[in-house]
Amino acid sequence: MGAAMRRIQLGSALSAFGLGFTVPYLYVYVAQVRDLGAGTAGVVLAVFAMAALAVLPFTGRAIDRRGPLPVLIVAAGAAAVGAGALGVSDSVTAAVLSAVVLGAGTAVMQPALATMLVWCSTAATRTRAFAMQFFLQNLGLGVGGLVGGQLVDVDRPSSFTMLFLIEAAMFLVLGAVAATVRMPRAPSLPATPPADGAAPKGGLRVLLSHKAMVQLCVLGFVIFFACYGQFESGLAAYGTEAAGIEPSTLGIALAANTAVIVVAQFVVLRLVERRRRSRVIAWVGLIWAFAWIVAGYAGLGHGSQTMATAAMISTYALFGLGESMLSPTVAPLVADLAPESMVGQYNSAFALVKQLALAVGPAVGGPMGATLHGPYIVTFVLFSLGITVLALKLGRQLTPVQDAPLAAAPSRVVAVSLPESEPAAAPTAVR
Repeated sequence: MGAAMRRIQLGSALSAFGLGFTVPYLYVYVAQVRDLGAGTAGVVLAVFAMAALAVLPFTGRAIDRRGPLPVLIVAAGAAAVGAGALGVSDSVTAAVLSAVVLGAGTAVMQPALATMLVWCSTAATRTRAFAMQFFLQNLGLGVGGLVGGQLVDVDRPSSFTMLFLIEAAMFLVLGAVAATVRMPRAPSLPATPPADGAAPKGGLRVLLSHKAMVQLCVLGFVIFFACYGQFESGLAAYGTEAAGIEPSTLGIALAANTAVIVVAQFVVLRLVERRRRSRVIAWVGLIWAFAWIVAGYAGLGHGSQTMATAAMISTYALFGLGESMLSPTVAPLVADLAPESMVGQYNSAFALVKQLALAVGPAVGGPMGATLHGPYIVTFVLFSLGITVLALKLGRQLTPVQDAPLAAAPSRVVAVSLPESEPAAAPTAVR
């Protein structure tokens, strides 16, 4: 990695480390430590998703017009303010407003960081850059959660305040590190206006005319809905209600998920980076379908409690294996599909799809996982198989360089599958 890439990855990892301090304990902090009740805690958690949905539609244009660096610095500063304010919030209004600022800041950071990774990489190095980011972020979240767990004390609100101040400090470090990055080139400029004086087509219209990107967004929604949207809601409810596992075992299962990602990421990367991205995503769907079947055995198999517990932990581990296969495929594919002047908008659109799935997933999966155990498992086995079908369908829309950039013959062409409003005869060159 070059100096710019190293600094971006370092800042991203440190911000994830800060998030790890607070994410596992946010519900307990609001509901019990500040004694604001379970209802307020639920509102605070929901506000994070709502704030993201509010700001992401405007984030992409800001990134493409101003560049990802200033957008990231502003977002990191906002997230630091929100985290610090939440650490001293002792009323419902203060907690909700702080969560709005924190949620908006962290949401904007995602596409800004992704765009910086794109600018500091080439088609040949992009796969490893995103895999490294995913690895470091999961490592940071895991270590942050472990360290934070040693510091918190429900009887001492000041211990939670310290966690949020640490999180705020990590966001400031991200902003400071990002400010030292010298981007390898100037921000992309919008396309040249047509000679007839008509306004150039751009924004949402261009994105929606790009069939491959639309299909990838649909696929992304199903991926995040069927996996990430179930971790702390439907799957957790199913595990405790149907499988009868202890709530503390969910922590072990999540640790197993993170451990698989950390241990397997670069082994998996070697196996998948020269294979077709669409085929790799299709395999993830099959692995996750098997994971849901294993979860079905845990709650519906009438085995021993030990076997049920082992099955639930294995389910989370299998999800981690699939995640390690997705990190070097999906995010780089978004970047390779984007026209030169719309990288930020494409990244923001995909981040918006992710947030929608994370908002809808718990609302659908939570009640089903708690009460409709059999239909819950069948539903998400089918959703996982749907990932496979959609991935194979997407593969037919991609060029060989987009689908397998390292396996394709050497070429200067990166993106020739353009939106219908873009001229197909003018492909984007490797940057």
